[in-house]
Order: sequence, then structure tokens, then C-alpha cells
Amino acid sequence: MLLLLIRHGETERVELESGVADPPLTATGHDQARRLADWLADHERIDHLVTSPLLRARQTTAPVAKRLGREAEVVMSLAEFDAGSNSYIPMEEMRATRDPRFRAMVEGRWDELGSTIDPEDFRRIAVATLDGIAATHRGQTVAVICHGAIINAYLGAVIGTSRLLWFEPRYTSLHRVLVSTGGVRSVETLNELPHLSSARPPEQTSG
Repeated sequence: MLLLLIRHGETERVELESGVADPPLTATGHDQARRLADWLADHERIDHLVTSPLLRARQTTAPVAKRLGREAEVVMSLAEFDAGSNSYIPMEEMRATRDPRFRAMVEGRWDELGSTIDPEDFRRIAVATLDGIAATHRGQTVAVICHGAIINAYLGAVIGTSRLLWFEPRYTSLHRVLVSTGGVRSVETLNELPHLSSARPPEQTSG
């Protein structure tokens, strides 16, 4: 079977005094999601669609589900490690500004980012969840729209790296993992962005 792991689209920056940040996509993120949906409908045979429960993943999934004519399965254990945090700062912003939270994230000091989950527990849950999806859908292609750390954790387990965050999945990027009937996994591709490789045609207006 083929697991097609997809990161959500570009997401709004959110910092709250209290409460839980569950940010939406930016306008660019919504456009990325629409282009992703069009490309998947035209080029892939998707048998099943899965999404994280977080808003940015569900908003990315919505146009895909509509174009494919499929209802997405929401899997709670695909939520990102910062699901309970009161802020969401895009990774590229933290890197560009040399925000100390970026190093904390990469080094697994997630408690400094408002996370309550241990990084190794996060990795174990992510791997078990995606392996379970693969086992349930043998012989099929399953698109899973989720988050950067989920994708890092699973692909890292497949290739055998000890680093939890070892590469940066791009927004709405595709990552292919082949899973045999015996459960043997192999990474086929990383960071595919065919739907973003050319400019989107301008929308037609009337009048």
C-alpha cells in the first residue's frame, strides 16, 4: 500500500495570552490546498483520506475531500505536538529571526513551547498511528494530511534516524511511503510539490 503523507498549508501566526491556539490557514494556505486538491484529483487514485483534527489540517483537507468526493476520517492521534499550546509561530519565521524557540523545538525541549507530551511518546504514537492506518488499508493508497513533526517522526522511524526533527516538510508537500503486506516500509519520495510548480491560472471574472 501507499501512504501519501501531506503537510497542511501555510498557517496564520497566533499568540494568545491564554487558551489554546488552533490557527487557520492564510490566504496563501487556502490557495495551496485548492491546488493540492486539483492535482490529487487529476493525478492520484486515493482510496481513503485521513486528517489531523487541528484546524489547519482540516482546512487543507476540505477542498481535497470535495474534489475526491470522499469524507475524511479524523484521527485524533495525528495532532501536532504543540496542539495544546497558546501560540503557533511558523517554523520558517522562528528560524529567520533566530528565535530560541526554534532550537528548543529541534532539540526536543517541547515543554518550552507549551507542549505537555514527551518527544519519544510523540514519536511512538505517530508511528503506531500511521502503521495502523497502513495495516487497515492494505493494497490501497491513503492520503494523510497532518503536520511537520508527525511526518518527521514517521519517516525518521522508516529510515532509522534517531533525530526526531531531521528535515523540513514544505507546506502541502507530498511524502510517499510504500508499505508491504508484511509491514516492510520504504520511503519513496520526500517533499514533492508538483501542484505548486507552476503559476495558478487567474480566476475568470464576469462583467
